Parts: sequence; C-alpha cells; structure tokens
Amino acid sequence: MKNKLTILVFLFPLFLSQGFAQKNNKNKDAVDYVNPLIGSPFAGFAKGLEGGGTTPIVGVPYAMTNFVLQTHENKMSRMPYIFEDSTVIGFIATHQPTVWMGDYGYVSVMPEVGELKVLPKDRALPFSHKTEISKPYYYSVLLQVGKKETIKGEIAAASRVGMFRFTFPQSDQSHIVIHGINLNPELDDSNNSLKHRIETLKGYMKVDKEHNEITGYNPDRQSAQLGPELPNFKGYFIIQFDKSFDSFGTWSNDEVKASSTEQYGTRMGSYISFKTKKNEQVKVRIATSFISIEQARENLNKEMPDWDFDKVVANTKSIWQENLTRIQPEGISEDQKAVFYTALFHTMLFPREFSEYGKYYSAFDDKIHDGVAYTDYSLWDTYRALHPLLIFTQPDRVNGMITSLLQIYKEGGWLPMWPNPTETNIMLGTHADAVIADAYIKGYRGYDVKLAYEAIRKDAMVPPDEDTKRRWADRDSWTAAEARGGLSYYHSLGYVPVDKTAEAASRTIEFSFDDYCVAQMAKALGKTEDYDRLIGWSKNYANVFNKETGFFAPRKFDGTFNSREKENEGFTEGDKWTYTFGAMHDAPGMIELMGGNEKFAKLLDSNFSGGHYHHDNEPGHHYIYLYDYCGQPWKTQELVREHTRFDYRNQVLGLNGNDDCGQMSAWYLFGIMGFYPVAPSSGFYAIGAPQFPKLTINYKTPDGKAVKLEIIANNLSEENKYVQSVKLDGKKIDHPFISHADLTNGSQLVFEMGAKPNYNWK
Repeated sequence: MKNKLTILVFLFPLFLSQGFAQKNNKNKDAVDYVNPLIGSPFAGFAKGLEGGGTTPIVGVPYAMTNFVLQTHENKMSRMPYIFEDSTVIGFIATHQPTVWMGDYGYVSVMPEVGELKVLPKDRALPFSHKTEISKPYYYSVLLQVGKKETIKGEIAAASRVGMFRFTFPQSDQSHIVIHGINLNPELDDSNNSLKHRIETLKGYMKVDKEHNEITGYNPDRQSAQLGPELPNFKGYFIIQFDKSFDSFGTWSNDEVKASSTEQYGTRMGSYISFKTKKNEQVKVRIATSFISIEQARENLNKEMPDWDFDKVVANTKSIWQENLTRIQPEGISEDQKAVFYTALFHTMLFPREFSEYGKYYSAFDDKIHDGVAYTDYSLWDTYRALHPLLIFTQPDRVNGMITSLLQIYKEGGWLPMWPNPTETNIMLGTHADAVIADAYIKGYRGYDVKLAYEAIRKDAMVPPDEDTKRRWADRDSWTAAEARGGLSYYHSLGYVPVDKTAEAASRTIEFSFDDYCVAQMAKALGKTEDYDRLIGWSKNYANVFNKETGFFAPRKFDGTFNSREKENEGFTEGDKWTYTFGAMHDAPGMIELMGGNEKFAKLLDSNFSGGHYHHDNEPGHHYIYLYDYCGQPWKTQELVREHTRFDYRNQVLGLNGNDDCGQMSAWYLFGIMGFYPVAPSSGFYAIGAPQFPKLTINYKTPDGKAVKLEIIANNLSEENKYVQSVKLDGKKIDHPFISHADLTNGSQLVFEMGAKPNYNWK
C-alpha cells in the first residue's frame, strides 16, 4: 500500500554510505549479513516514491512485539524509526507493522541525565548513524547528552519480552522515563483521528518501588477509526529494572507528580531517578501481553527469566541463524549476500504471532481463547508471493496461520482483509481466499478444512451488509466488515459499477481472481456445482475490458464505460496501466481478449518501455512473468535480471517501494530462485531465470518430511542471462512452467544459461 512522498535528495549520499557488506569475511554467519536498516528511510528511490517502511527491529522471527529505537512520535503514515531523523525520543515496544497501518498497545522508555524531561519533544537526544549497530538480534546506539558525554542504548529481545541496557555517564540526576500512551492532539490528521480516542481511552501505570517494577496497560489502537470498538483491548506491560531507584513519580501531559505511584491518562507515563557512576549499566526488561498483567509475567518468566543480556542476544541470534539457512546461496558476492539475507529476514516478520503460550486475545470478539493466533496479515500484498514463499521457508507455520484466519472467521463472521489487530477494511478483495486455497492445493491439511471452505465460499457468495447502500471507499471510518464490497452488483451485472462502488474496476478484476482461488478448492473437494459457478465468475474481469481502448476500464451501472477523461477512475493505487494485466489467473483469456500473443506482447512491451510498470507497488508484481504465456520468455528473463538488481540494493535506501510486510522481499527471493507463483492456488509457477549459480532450499513437506531442492544455474554470468534449457532431475522441461507437485518431488532443478535467447523454448 503506497503513498506518494518526495525524496530527500540531500540525504542520498548518506543512504549510499550505509552499505554494510564486509568484504573478504568468509566466516560470517548468515544472520550477520542482514542489514535491518535497509528500507528504513522515509524517502524513496525517486520523486513520488516512498521508502521501504521497514524498521531496525530486534526480536525473533514473527515476534509478537518488536523492540526498536524510536526517533519520532509514530502514527499511521510514520513508523517509530525513520532513518532521516537525527534525534531519539525513546526505546519502544511497538506493534506497528508498516507505515500505513497503526501501532497498538505500545510502551516506551527513555534514559536521561540532568533535568527531568517527560514529553517527547523535550526529552529528545541527538544521535549519529555512525554509532549504530543494527542486527536482527542486537541493536546499539550512542545518545548525546553533552558535548562529550553519551548514554549508550542497547536492545536484545525474544518474542514478547525485550531487554534494554543503558550505559550512563556519571550523574547525580539519571532518569528513565516511561511513556505508556501517547494521544497527542498535534498528531491528528485525516489518517489519524484522535478525538474519539482521547474522549474514550485512558492508559494506566503503577510504580512499585519495592520490587523495582512498573506495570500498566495501553488501550490505544492508532487505526481504531478503521475498525470496531474493542472495550476489552489492552496492551499490558511489566517493566523491571536491575537497579534500585532513589525517587520516582508519574506524569500526565506536562504535569509531573513526584512520588505518585499511579496514573491514568491519554498522554502519560512515569519515571524513576537514581545516581550513576561513569559507565554504569542499568538494565530494563519489558514484558508485553494482550491478555493480562499475569500473562505478561508468565511471558517474562518463559522468555527472559534472568538479567543475562548477552544470553538473550545469543539465543535470538541462534534462532535467526537456523531460519535464515533454510535457503543457502552459493557463488555470490558479499553485497549479494547482504541483499539476499536481508530480504529473507524481511519475509520472516509478518504476520506476527498474537498468541501467548496456548492462549490469545481475539480482536474480533474481544475475548480470550485457547489456541495459536497471528495478526497483521497484509493480505492484499502478501498473498502474491510472501505466503507462497512460506510454503518453502516456514512450513511449520502454514497450518497455524490458516487456523488463525479461520478463528477470525468464527469470531468476527468473515475472513479478514487487513487485521491490525482487528479488521480495518483496508484495500479490497478477500485475498485470504488465495492464501487458504493455495495451501490446500499444495497439500496442507492441518486445520479445519470444512470450515476453511465454508469461510472462503462465504466470501465468494455473500455480499456484506447494506452492500448497495455503501461505496466502500478506502479508509472510510468503520461501519461493518467490507469483505467484497460491491459483490451484489458483481453477481447481478457481472462487474462492479464505478458509479455505485469505489475502486470498481479493480474490484471486478480482483474478485474474479478470488473466485478462481475458491473454485480451485471447490474442485479439489469435489464440489462440482460450486466449481462451475465460481469458474464462470472468474471470467467476469472481461466485462470491464473496453475493446475500443484496449484496456480494462471503469464501467457504469448502465453498462457504459467512463469517458476518456475519466478512464483512470475506479482503480486502486494506480491507473488503467496498473491493472492492464491484472487477471493473473487467466493469462490465456487475457491474451485472447487483447488480440493474441503478438498484440499482448506488444502491450506488455509498452508497459515496460513506457514507464508504466511500478515495481514499488504490488498489482504489477506478476507482469514480468507474463511473457512466458505469450511465447517470449526471454523478455521475462531480461526483466528478472534488471529488477532483482535495480530495486534491491545493499544500501539503507535499498528497497524500491514499501516492503509491505515482506511482499517486496518475497518477490526478490522468487526472482533469484528462478520461478514465480503468478496465480497462487493454480499449483504452477512461471519460470524466470535464476540469478545465483546455486541455491539449496531445505524445507519440509506438509507431512513433515525433510526435503532438499538444489537450484543450479550452469554458465551463469553477466553475459549469460538467458535460459537455454531446464531439467528437473535430468528430465527436460519443454516450456517455461513448472508445477508445485513436480518441483517439490524433485531434488535438482538445473538451468543451462547462455548469452542469447533460446527462441525455441517457449
């Protein structure tokens, strides 16, 4: 999900300087190639493009809570860490998944010396990127507190618990300020409605000097206006210190209350004060929970029972190392390793864990349940490549992620579109359908299959409440679950009319794809009647194809298309080019609609040569691979080489567009592997061109069997970028497609590469 921002040109040299590949070091672990700063700038590659929306978080894969340096008061449209910032306001336990979604249940701490300052703008301290060390398992930075004095801040973390280690200078007035909730009226804007939250929410904090502990809760959800009321929602926390404090108090807005032990409020916190010797270390543990204070304490005891900071660092590093070696590249440069492992890292963050050792709070019925849960599914983005990638890299989590989606269905009545942590109705389409159907087609059964089909069938068959009375505009305040807003018209007219429903042309195309996905599961389950109906609907995209212009176009209720002046209305985050080839599930149908292979290929050529392709946004992520379908796969091979290099770099400004919870990074990984899931749930991949001499994927089949797949690119070089032939376990593949079943039953996929296209392989 994108927003147009302006590049900060003067910072570009600094971005370039932040490439961290260490040359000639052959003993580095895979995890040490990861640079979490990649993608953290607010600016993008060029004017009008946004940054990667990532932050240098610390924690284990799919951590429930992320621990990160806070450089700004975050909100929807701004992450807690922005690379361009030059000051620090805290070390935050955050749940903000990406720039266009909100934080929730957050809490932060900030070390200080001298005069006590509690508000973010007052307590901010300068820092330099030159002093940063950023790893998935460890972060450190120096905060300037005087001309020569600094406070060193370090972060280690598990999934629900983090530890900060602060090294203070000598001072009779050292402090740690805790910020429990931050409803700052100055942050109010069109994306961040604060009035209702300020009127209805109050955070709570209690200081327990005897036990060196502060407890509390934060009921704030920054995206609250996008979802339903949740009276029981709270982000609980326990904050403990390994040093006794001399004095303490609470604060609310700019009012400081010395010796106060309890505080309620909308922008409030507490503080502790003590004396420190030069280079004295003070450790802070933060345990989080969405269930209760008692559960936060259980999480603390399980994940961080002692104060051994270095042990936490080592444990988290070990976990990352195991996860990151599930795909092993060979024969590549240090820069390539940094880009590769950072991309793999970014695919192992979301959807985040939301359960706590067998229990979870549901943000869909506002109750506590037994089970495993995940949240922050960026489904409009991640169904395309991230979830298909997890089949290979996280097979043990696939069933749990689907089970979590089904729990949401049971508790909220619909599969989610974008839970943060409750439904937000962000984007459009019901792409949980694709995630579930794709996993089913690929053999996963560790969830309630009957319930799964019921849920995706409802998406396809049942319009949302008052469907024809609402336009379902993006980021409308909450009224009800959107699901497939406009489905009533889609069923009666064969398309969604632009004068009745927002983003109508995109909806028609995306609903068609979702119908295709549901149809594949219906077919596999032997539900022939459903299959016939759904596969028919999956052709509805053709009803918004304007033969006069040769593009998909917004169509009105009366059957007419919009005028040329308004032909770009009715699309999501783009124009007619953005969705020109959007029916990814039916490339042959699109080709026929557009006049055959040659005309289709020429239109694809115009898309790329005319600057219409935007890799920074997801709707076109499959476009590069469509040349496979019209007999010109060598163009796919050229473009894969171009975009795996141009859009992904070992620099802080190294992601061409928002990573969107791992989708951009997953696209890159499929690109370098040599195949891509153009239509998830089809069971097939389009073949591109591998970019590394060798990759070994170590994964498990759905029944738990360990499998190793080697991908070898013989004769790969700068010149030899074209595929001459492909063999799977010695058997020649005669076309640029491969089935998931064949691929996962094989052990060696071998590409012969050459300097010229093989025009006969198509």
